[in-house]
Amino acid sequence: MAKFITPIGEIAIIILGHASLLIQWEGRNIFVDPYSKVADYSVQPKADLILLTHHHYDHLDKEALKFITNEKTLFVTSLIAQKEIRGAKGLKQGEEFDYNGVKIEAVYAYNINQKRDNGQPFHPKGEGNGYILNFGSYRVYIAGDTELIPEMKELGKIDIAFLPKDLPYTMSDQMFIEAVKVVMPKILYPYHYNELNEAAIKSKLPEGVILYTK
Repeated sequence: MAKFITPIGEIAIIILGHASLLIQWEGRNIFVDPYSKVADYSVQPKADLILLTHHHYDHLDKEALKFITNEKTLFVTSLIAQKEIRGAKGLKQGEEFDYNGVKIEAVYAYNINQKRDNGQPFHPKGEGNGYILNFGSYRVYIAGDTELIPEMKELGKIDIAFLPKDLPYTMSDQMFIEAVKVVMPKILYPYHYNELNEAAIKSKLPEGVILYTK
């Protein structure tokens, strides 16, 4: 767990594995892409808010969701994932949702180069979301399943970034470093990876970017 101070309160970040996160803020539990294969959700707290980046089974996992949801749990999802979750707030890229003063913006997450055998991208443009959580100007970027895409140049100031590193679905090691140089977060969390060479990543990071893995 790591803790960070924002203008509207402290946030604690807990890495659960794969693309699954728990962000605790002001007594609230915000889960991202809960996945039962990487964590025991029966021992996790109930979710106040769940963010789902897209509809793939390792991001929208109803087995995990059943343990952490109750009648008060809110969902913010992609438009396709919205169809699977009763009462969810579906966002398309560029839309925002205000959660108790935290502005949640959906941004693009997609493949350009990495494609299936039939020529279709693993993650077509427009299907899935990344999210920017704005804690009173302290901005947390959860990239979702994406490659380095042109829209990353337009994100603005990012304090914490979660960037995926996992071929063939997201980014190679080299593309990951290029994405870091574009986004230029103060704090970098690699996520959605199979292997991670921390020393190799640190040696290539731009000056001023701090690597976190836990």
